[in-house]
Parts: sequence; C-alpha cells; structure tokens
Amino acid sequence: MESGNHGQHHEHHHHDFSETETLGGAFFLNLTFTLIEIAGGLWTNSVAIIADALHDAGDSLALGLAWYLQKASGKERDQQFSYGYGRLSLLAALINGMVLLVGSFVIIMHVIARFFASQAVDATGMVWLSLLGIAFNGFAFWRNRSSQSLNAKMVNWHLLEDVLGWTIVLIGSIIMHFGDYSWLDPLMALGVTLFILWNVSKSLGRVIKIFLQSNPEDVDLLAIEEELRLLKNVEDIHDVHAWSLDGKYHVLSLHVVINHIIDSETLALLKNQIREHTRKMGIDHATIEVELSSEACLLENC
Repeated sequence: MESGNHGQHHEHHHHDFSETETLGGAFFLNLTFTLIEIAGGLWTNSVAIIADALHDAGDSLALGLAWYLQKASGKERDQQFSYGYGRLSLLAALINGMVLLVGSFVIIMHVIARFFASQAVDATGMVWLSLLGIAFNGFAFWRNRSSQSLNAKMVNWHLLEDVLGWTIVLIGSIIMHFGDYSWLDPLMALGVTLFILWNVSKSLGRVIKIFLQSNPEDVDLLAIEEELRLLKNVEDIHDVHAWSLDGKYHVLSLHVVINHIIDSETLALLKNQIREHTRKMGIDHATIEVELSSEACLLENC
C-alpha cells in the first residue's frame, strides 16, 4: 500500500513538471510574437493588429502568471496561509482581467477615432503577420492541447481565441488587398475588442464573486439541507455556509441538530455520511458541528 502511494505521488509531480514546461514554452512564444506584432502593427498602420498586440500582451501576462502559479501549486499550506496558496490563481485572474479591461477601452477610443479619419493600411503586410500569428499561437495551442489542469486549460482558451482572432484578421486583410476597404481594419479591431471585453467582464464578475465569498454557482444549499435532513438521527440542519477557495475547491460549514446523545461510533458514521453526501453535491471540504436540539433552542433563545 505504501509503495503504491509513493508511485502515485511521483507520477503527479512528473505530470505537473511537464505542464509547467509546456506553459513556460507557451509564455515565451506568446511574448516573442507580441513584440513582433507591435512592430508589425506600426509598420502596417493597422489598428486591428495593434489591438490584438495589446490583447496578446495581456495574454503574455496571463501565461507568465499561469506558469508561475503552476510551479507554486504544489506548495503546502503553512501558518500564514492555512488554506494553502490556491487563491493566487484568483489574484492572477483579477490582474489579467483588469489589464485586458483597461486595454480594451484604450483600443476602443483609438478605433472610434480611426472610423472618423480612415487611413491606408498595408494589407499585404497584414496577411503575412496574420499567417505568422496563426502559426505562433497555433503551435502553442498544439503543445498545450493535452494538458489536464484547469489552469492549463484556461490558457488553452486564450491561445485558441488568438488563433481565431488572427484568422479574422487574415480574411479581412485578404479582402482589403483586392480593394479599398480600409474601414474593415477598425471594424475588425472593434469586433475583436468588444468580444474580448464581453468575456473579460463576465470572468471578472465571477472572480469578484469568489473574492466576496458568494455561494459557488454549482452548489445548491437548499438541496443539501433537504438531503441531509433525511439522514437517520438528524433532526435539523442550519447555519449552512458555502464558499469557494479558487472557483474549483468548495468549502462548506453547517450545524447538525440531533435530538439525543448518540454513541461515538454512530456519531462518526453520521459525520462520514454527511461528508459523503456533500462531496457528491460539489463540496470538497465540510466542517460539521453537531448539537442537541435543546442546545440549539438555548442558542436561539426560544
């Protein structure tokens, strides 16, 4: 038994190390292309490419933080952080969201100005940059495709979004190559920016709700109470509170009222049943306080 546990532990860390390497590679690829993209956007005079460059700069920050957090994810809880370091991922999400939010508003102001004073763009240069963007981001997406952690999967959505964004720019630049459709450039920039703004706003809303310790979206407290009241020896359930550590790890605390003192073995069985039921309903950690009905009545001054 003991050697089997060690084997699983080693395999887990090997898998984490592989994902860390993949995220590191994606970060450096994205950062390199972001610098190329900024220069290319200025060269082609394309506000769409500059808009995507700002978005990619935010993605580079996201990838860098994700890379760091993946390396730090194995750190055990300590006296300073008794729940561990999982909320660092929320802090990273908040920083990334704010960067993308501010950047999106800056781009929208530039795009509006460009609508009223259209400028010629280098459509041929945009085609080459688009192909380069699809290649860079597509390769990073391909390298990261088999990663299993939620952190890595979120990064993959960033990369896939970049591939789709560059595909849109490629189609638009090909159209502009065959005619005077310079208005397509700010239109594409506006479309991509609004799409990013919409999704970032939704993500930030979720992050803020988790920071404010709102009830996790996938946890039904009323259903938990109703199910636990059906257990043997349970008279009532109250003071039920749930919150999420990082959007994935959910914590629950509750008071269980029993009508008479039961032996320690039956009490332990009851607690295990409660933990089993709550685990099936999305709870990772449950803190259970057991009290007599007379005790609950005294606490409530009834």
